[in-house]
Amino acid sequence: MRIATVTFNPAIDQTITVDHLVPGEVHRARAVRQNAGGKGVNVASCLADWGIDVTAFGLLGRENAALFEALCAQKKIADRFLRIPGATRVNMKIVDDRNTTDINMDGAPVDAATAERQVGIVEAFAGDDSLIVLSGSLPPGCPPDLYAGLVARLRGKGARVLLDTSGTPLTLALQGDTLPNIIKPNLRELADWAGEPVETTDDALRIGARLIARGVELVVVSMGADGALFLQDTGAITARLRARTVTSTVGAGDAMVAGLVAALSEEAALEDIACLSTAFAVGKLGLAGPNLPGRDAILALMKNVTIAPAGHIEAGSAGETA
Repeated sequence: MRIATVTFNPAIDQTITVDHLVPGEVHRARAVRQNAGGKGVNVASCLADWGIDVTAFGLLGRENAALFEALCAQKKIADRFLRIPGATRVNMKIVDDRNTTDINMDGAPVDAATAERQVGIVEAFAGDDSLIVLSGSLPPGCPPDLYAGLVARLRGKGARVLLDTSGTPLTLALQGDTLPNIIKPNLRELADWAGEPVETTDDALRIGARLIARGVELVVVSMGADGALFLQDTGAITARLRARTVTSTVGAGDAMVAGLVAALSEEAALEDIACLSTAFAVGKLGLAGPNLPGRDAILALMKNVTIAPAGHIEAGSAGETA
């Protein structure tokens, strides 16, 4: 299976560590690091760590492309980024003893011709032996229905598509006649699409089942401390694993997506999909940057994942929409 990630809005993640963040106060940084990032870039990096050949597509500013080029060279990721004028955005993450505060930039504007050129390059890669991950936000200038159109075009070429985005791009992608094969929203993103509160596992199961009824093959809902919910038309389960060490939460959701892709590439059963993707997410928490621990560490984490049935799927009619 040929695997690719697409990142229309990559970012350099600048992580600043302080002792205790107090708004309005002056702080001295204990550490500062920069990583090539953006959701699809993080997914590709974790897949490469697992030993999977992966191609990375996306829009990359020429002025500060060096970090991305170094990452691709180091991890043997096939670099198919489209270089565009200007600089890739820099997102700031402030980490203290309690949590991570994100300050994300919009990204440089992209004209419609550039966005279409990138779409065409990805479409040329697609085929019935491919699994393509569409991740992250869209930069200014990209039409909000870009993902919706790209999903239809890629699936028309026989590709399987995993979509991990939020807001209007997600809503529009889930309104079309051709839906992605796999989606991975969190509770808030699922609630935004559904237009109603989604706060519990039962809520997520009920709303996720609507998407299964409409033809999505796999819905994975990340639920923070409650783990994640995994739904297929054959049933639903939850997976949980407590992290012993948390070095950085940045990119944990992207690591979970990488685990989904790795499991799907092996045609794994639902329980194995849940175990591997959960182990990827928790394993990444122990490392800074878009990196996984070694294979043995991931396999050891898999053994400790707690799997439980999530209840009966009552999807309603296939035509039901949120």
